Amino acid sequence: MKPYHVTGDALSVFKEGISREWVMTNGIGGYAGSSVIGAHTRKHHGYLIASLHPPVERYVILSKVTERFTSGGAVFDFETSQRGENYKEGGFRSECVEGQKYLKDFAYDGLVHFSYQAGDCSVEKTLCFEHGKNTIAVSYEITNNGADAVFYFTPLFNYRAHHDGSSVSDLKFETRHTRHHMYLTPEKNKEIKIRLIATDGEVVEREQRFDENMQLQTEINVEADCIDNNFTPYEVKYTVPAGKKRKIALICTIEASYNRNVEETIENEYRRLNGIIKTAGYRDQFANTLVLAADQFLAYRQSTGLTTVLAGLPWFTDWGRDTMIALTGLTLATKRFDEARDILTTFAMYVKDGLVPNMFPDEGTEPLYNTVDASLWYFYAVHKFLTYSDTPKNYAYVKEHIYPKLKEIIEAYKNGTGFSIFMDEDGLISAGSGLDQVTWMDVRVGDWVATPRHGKPVEINALWYNALKVMESLSVYYDEDPEPYHLLAEQVRESFNREFWNEEKECLYDVLEPDKKDDKVRPNQIYAVSLPYTMMSKEREKRVVEKVKDELYAGCGLRSLAPEDPDYHGVYSGCLAKRDAAYHQGTAWGFLLGGFFTAYIKVYGHSAQTMERVKEMLLPVQKHLTKGCVGTIAEIFDGNAPHTSRGCYGQAWSVGEILRAYTEDILPFL
Repeated sequence: MKPYHVTGDALSVFKEGISREWVMTNGIGGYAGSSVIGAHTRKHHGYLIASLHPPVERYVILSKVTERFTSGGAVFDFETSQRGENYKEGGFRSECVEGQKYLKDFAYDGLVHFSYQAGDCSVEKTLCFEHGKNTIAVSYEITNNGADAVFYFTPLFNYRAHHDGSSVSDLKFETRHTRHHMYLTPEKNKEIKIRLIATDGEVVEREQRFDENMQLQTEINVEADCIDNNFTPYEVKYTVPAGKKRKIALICTIEASYNRNVEETIENEYRRLNGIIKTAGYRDQFANTLVLAADQFLAYRQSTGLTTVLAGLPWFTDWGRDTMIALTGLTLATKRFDEARDILTTFAMYVKDGLVPNMFPDEGTEPLYNTVDASLWYFYAVHKFLTYSDTPKNYAYVKEHIYPKLKEIIEAYKNGTGFSIFMDEDGLISAGSGLDQVTWMDVRVGDWVATPRHGKPVEINALWYNALKVMESLSVYYDEDPEPYHLLAEQVRESFNREFWNEEKECLYDVLEPDKKDDKVRPNQIYAVSLPYTMMSKEREKRVVEKVKDELYAGCGLRSLAPEDPDYHGVYSGCLAKRDAAYHQGTAWGFLLGGFFTAYIKVYGHSAQTMERVKEMLLPVQKHLTKGCVGTIAEIFDGNAPHTSRGCYGQAWSVGEILRAYTEDILPFL
């Protein structure tokens, strides 16, 4: 993949630099990430955030490594950070340590690279995971065109859950060192053995054993505890003679075995990433960037021994709804059919009372089932799997392992299951009651439900019809009677068109509530156009698409509520209560663009004029790849311009759905 570079003011201006981030993952739930200038801004930033029970129980092990060197009596310090007090309303102290003034280039090509120039020395720094291991390598190539230079590399250690911060009193370790090794055992968990190995130089003890009062700007923005502290008992001292070029690397791991050859680790990772791109088979920079972004969300789940999908980076685990929506783009558009089968199998194993799990918690406890749509999106994912990998072997696999679960889901929805999910006499699906939040618009804080949507939600019934048609098709293939599914689907189609069409607004009602019809203009109706099997006339489909484009399209996503609505919130910021009030009340969601592009092209065709309009609408997403977290797509964006990215800096269904729509509906016609 052609590298993405960040240069100029985006690096030299501190406030600009911390607004751009990077992330890498290790395939087992661990990850590394920070800002492009090296200053951490989140509790979820670090060089080695290890998954202790893949893909969950994620702990910060190595926060980062800072660098400084002396040459000819001068000191050059690359440390870049924000220091100060904890967040409090009314103001607090902040100071910036601006080592980024030496940073000339940041590059992302699946790995991350920092290029520094200070005095007569240039330094190339590369970070690389050993895939499938909780092991990170930090590699340096130093060119010294001046006098002898003495470098000091200081690792900042920690042991904390990735959503917490550490106080100095939390940082208690048993330590020892040799010339090239550091050994640390956290008192909180003596089964964890942290090792840092230097390939050259000498490990020396430090007088300053703590890095204190690191202030995290993103935590400030959300009015949260914003201070972290780290443990710094040692550093690596390394001399680069005048006029010489030298290489040194630091390897941090909690694994019993790891690759000590850093150059080989880097070569292996490039080989793996290039293999992923080659398998996908696209000759397009945007597509290939998203192919690599897709890889970041695929992880091994220890409890099943199979592949799963992490819904969002850095904090989400595997969610049923998100997985089923994202699966086509993440695994099928990338031709990773074995992983797709693993994922479908994983969720089939946990179907309960006709429900696909909504979430596997980070603590590794029993999954949660509070969703009506995950099970229906499962039919969509299975249909797409068979469409992309249309082989007798895969049809046989689905018949044996998945088809019985699909039957179970249909019967549960017809007869009624948990969370007030049942089929009404008109054939439509009703769901939710009380404090239950069972659609994707699921914010609930205590007894406050932001968007209840109890009754018959529009996308649920579009998905229900699609599921029935998928079952009709599969029953024909498996030589079973399709008639029950066909007749019920026809009833659903008739009821849907009669009940959901809002003639006044020329679009679809969002929810048929027991005593009224909710006419808020929301994006959920787009799925009544974009799904493989749909129910409306061409004219109605076009009106829905026009309504969504005119009122909800917002650059990198679709708004969750039209701006004219009195409940609209155009900015997602502040404390949790403020953010929750905006989450589904105007905030734009990246994943919705996938369905929108599919629907738009469906109703307007593939004419040159249509494709030019689509390319224009896609441009903000392409620009976002260097303005948010480099190389990936965020979860959400402000509904108001300039549509700042928010939430998870990388989201599986944002990447998956845009990659799916781009490769299915756009790229072949450009």
